[in-house]
Amino acid sequence: MSSPINLNKARKERNRTSRKAQADENAVSFGQTKTQKELLKAKAQKISRNLDAHKRET
Repeated sequence: MSSPINLNKARKERNRTSRKAQADENAVSFGQTKTQKELLKAKAQKISRNLDAHKRET
């Protein structure tokens, strides 16, 4: 005879693994590395500086 298992623990573990798998999938799909984020931030700052340089003083 096999030993009894706690169904609540089994359910929670199954949910935990499925959430982890979904999180890993989302990280691959939507995630960006730190260098990519810094590059985008630097480009945005450069565009902002360029725009500010071309504004007319009133």
